Amino acid sequence: MRRSAPIRIGFARPLAVIPSGAWRAFAPRGVEGPAVAFRRNAAEFLALALLLAALPTCAAQQAASPTPVVLERAVAVVNKQVILASDLDDEIRLSVLDPNTAHQAEITRQQALDQLISRALIEQQIRQQDMPSIEPPQEEINARLHEIRTELPICVRQNCASDAGWKAFLASHGLTAERVEAYLRYRLEILRFIEQRFRQGIQISPQQIETYYHDKLLPQYAAGETVPPLDQVAPRIQEILLQQQVNVLFDNWLTDLRRQGDVEVLDPELAPQPAPATPASPGSAERGSR
Repeated sequence: MRRSAPIRIGFARPLAVIPSGAWRAFAPRGVEGPAVAFRRNAAEFLALALLLAALPTCAAQQAASPTPVVLERAVAVVNKQVILASDLDDEIRLSVLDPNTAHQAEITRQQALDQLISRALIEQQIRQQDMPSIEPPQEEINARLHEIRTELPICVRQNCASDAGWKAFLASHGLTAERVEAYLRYRLEILRFIEQRFRQGIQISPQQIETYYHDKLLPQYAAGETVPPLDQVAPRIQEILLQQQVNVLFDNWLTDLRRQGDVEVLDPELAPQPAPATPASPGSAERGSR
């Protein structure tokens, strides 16, 4: 996908400094006295001298081509919160740490934008509800970082458990240790927010656990394999069912936020495409024409 080049703007210094009181040069001569005319002529002379002195300097500056300023490009706005093109690049680099996208070589820019829009909506809700208790302790962040370095397949292959391997991994993906820690802190904050916002009040009945055990768990075991008893795996099944309901509530809540919020995609290449219309069957067309 072809990306537009960033806008570059160069700034040059002004040609001359206009001295205070130089506005008197524009006064009608018919209302001047000799003293006023003298001061006006002196001001004109001074401004002209400064202008002539500045011309060689300005010419040298233009010939030297001052360093241009690279401006960021906004790709979307979420309730007045701007998402930049650099944010997309950052999200794509960090996706290597997400086990859910580990099968992909790299997430697309459209997927990165979708994740950033969801993140902006959630962060805005956290600020509105003033939930400081969701900030994870440093020990939890360190534990999650240890899991990534020792269990994430791409990290295992690159020996991230060692300091040298971890530094090489970060460098090869354009990341820093500080950026990874900030990313993990954000993900843990989101998980804690979801737990507090949606988990409370959900009840899993013994009948639901038993149904899952017989319909979902037992079919995963081949004939002759030892099947764990229900009472042994019941806590794990309860957690799975609880998480499923939390996910449903969270997805519905996030869909409502998107619908009610002011989300504008500025980059035409990243704008969601309308779903193709389903062609009507011949029979329905005939019924509609009658």
